[in-house]
Amino acid sequence: MDRRTILTGITTTGTPHLGNYTGAINQAIQSSKNEEHNSFFFLADYHSLIKNKNPEEIRQSSLEVAATWIALGLDTKKTVFYRQSDIPEILELSWILNNFTAKGLMNRAHAYKSAVNENKSNNDSEPDKGITMGLFSYPVLMAADILMFKASHVPVGQDQIQHLEMTRDIAQRFNHLHGEIFVIPEAILNKKSSVLPGLDGRKMSKSYNNFIPLFCSSDDLRKFVMKIKTNSLEPGEPKSTDDSHLYDIYKAVGTNDQTNSFKNKLHEGLAWGDAKEELFELLDSLLSDSRNEYYRLIKDPSHLNSLLLNGAQRARELSVPFLSKIRQLVGIGSLS
Repeated sequence: MDRRTILTGITTTGTPHLGNYTGAINQAIQSSKNEEHNSFFFLADYHSLIKNKNPEEIRQSSLEVAATWIALGLDTKKTVFYRQSDIPEILELSWILNNFTAKGLMNRAHAYKSAVNENKSNNDSEPDKGITMGLFSYPVLMAADILMFKASHVPVGQDQIQHLEMTRDIAQRFNHLHGEIFVIPEAILNKKSSVLPGLDGRKMSKSYNNFIPLFCSSDDLRKFVMKIKTNSLEPGEPKSTDDSHLYDIYKAVGTNDQTNSFKNKLHEGLAWGDAKEELFELLDSLLSDSRNEYYRLIKDPSHLNSLLLNGAQRARELSVPFLSKIRQLVGIGSLS
C-alpha cells in the first residue's frame, strides 16, 4: 500500500470551537496515528489576513489554535506541525502558480461570487467593492499549501470541495507544461465539518456567533448547551431525531452505542432539559482532560512557538529543494 500524505490547515481567525473539532481537528489527529500516513498540519495565518485585520486577534488565535491541536493529542514527533508564515517557499510558490491560473477559474470561486452577489443585492455600482486580491486569489494560496508538500489526500468539508478541484486544475496545468512535478491531490470528504449545527440550528460558525467553544469552563459549557434551540414538545412526548439540532451535535461526538441509546431515549419522550444535560455530560467528559492541558499550554507560548519552529525546520527540509527545482523549471534563478 502506498503511503498517503495528509495535509490539513486551520485558519487563525478565532477561538477553536466544537465544529472545528468534529470537522477537521479530530479526524486529522486520528489520521496522524496511522503508520501508513505522512501528516502535515499547519496554522493558516496568512489566510487569516483575508478576514481579519487585527494583529492582536490573529496572534491570540494562533496561540489558541496551536494549543488546541496539542491539547487534543497531536504528536508533533510523528507529524509536521508548522505555521504557514514560517515557510516562505509557500508564498513564492503561490506567485508562481498565479501565473498558471486562469482568471476565469478564480471568477468562479464561491467566496468571490458570494461577495459580488452581496454587492449587487446592496445595489452597489461597483460589483467588486471591498473585495481584496487576498479574497480573490485565496484558492491559489491554498493550492500552494497543498502542492508544496505533495499532499495526496486533503480532508475537506463540502464547502471546500471546489477549492480542492481548483488545486487539481492548477497542478494539472503546470504538469502539462513541465512534466509530472506536482502530486494531484484527492479530497477526503468529511460531511460533518459543513453540517454540524450551532446553537440556533445554522451551521456552527464564528461568523454567526452560534458556536460552542472547545475549552470553556464546565459551568460555561453547560450554559452554552442549554442555549441549543429545540422545539416545544413536552416531557414524555416522543421526539424525532430527523430535525433535532441537539441530536445532530450529540451524534457528532458520541460513540455509536451512546448515540443509539440517546436516540432511543428521545423517541421514548426524554425531556429536552434532560437531553441537554446528557449532551453536556458527554462533552464535559470528552474534553475535561484536554481542557486542563490546553490551559497549561496557553500559559507557555514559548513552548508552543518552539514546537512550531521545529516543525517549520522539518517542513523546509522539503520545501526549499522542491521550490529550487520548480524555479529552475520556470527559468528563475542562477545564470550559470
